Amino acid sequence: MSEVRLKKGESVDKALRRLKKKLDREGTLREARLRRNYEKPSERKRRKAKEPKLNYWGAFSL
Repeated sequence: MSEVRLKKGESVDKALRRLKKKLDREGTLREARLRRNYEKPSERKRRKAKEPKLNYWGAFSL
């Protein structure tokens, strides 16, 4: 469970922006969107194959 505490003198907008960044880094929203609808195993394999992957030297390859 992700949480962000308001800092002294911080606006709610800035705290919300920090929360969104944190959720994006953790992949929480992406995971929730994927689980919203059932995905067939064959579709999941096809989607995973399309995702960019890191090669041995840390560069992305398609």
